[in-house]
Amino acid sequence: MILVTGAAHRVGASIVRLLHKQGFSLVLHYRQSATAAKAVADELNNIRPNTVDLLQADLQDATRYQSVIKEVIDRHGRLDVLVNNASSFYPTKIGEVTLDQWNDLMDSNLKAPFFLSQSAASYLRDTQGCIINIVDIHADRPLKEHPVYCMAKAGLVMMTKSLAKELGPEIRVNAVAPGAILWPSEIEETVKDEIISRTALKRKGAPEDIAKTVSFLINGSDYITGQVIPVDGGRSLNL
Repeated sequence: MILVTGAAHRVGASIVRLLHKQGFSLVLHYRQSATAAKAVADELNNIRPNTVDLLQADLQDATRYQSVIKEVIDRHGRLDVLVNNASSFYPTKIGEVTLDQWNDLMDSNLKAPFFLSQSAASYLRDTQGCIINIVDIHADRPLKEHPVYCMAKAGLVMMTKSLAKELGPEIRVNAVAPGAILWPSEIEETVKDEIISRTALKRKGAPEDIAKTVSFLINGSDYITGQVIPVDGGRSLNL
């Protein structure tokens, strides 16, 4: 059983669709996107009945971390993979950052993944499972006007490496770092063109590229742990 957080839209939904196609059963976590989450679950359950379950939780609520994992175990009896995908992303200009923004970005990108991983660890040991964190190439090289987000993702990278040491040899922990995969709604076409020009492959990626890398880390990487795989078309070469 695989738990994917933030799985109703975008990269999360692509991860769920690919892993389901490969024969896995999944728990699809969502926060507010009930309609979208149900649509993904219905789509996949129509292909293979009773293979995708829904779990609603606000990961800003620290009391939910243990209960989310417990719900998965109570319903399905096991957990093989935790994919920490849920994330908030928006600018936080210095001089204008609020405590609510700090808490939101840190909670969704770092605090929730850590405490979900901690709660899941004993069950993942039983199944020789793995944890996969969705980070960002800007965890290494900061994105202007996004300091809090970048700090949170940098923390998630260190969490990946730290937990690989703490939880091995039973549990592997790795991360995927997307580059130009999905554009923020406010980004201008000229900025998109400039970003793409800096990639070695001269094109934007797709959510499916992230999903394929997650699949590799689950299925084909028994001797890989504590690593971050950039999926950025070579953009990080020019950051």
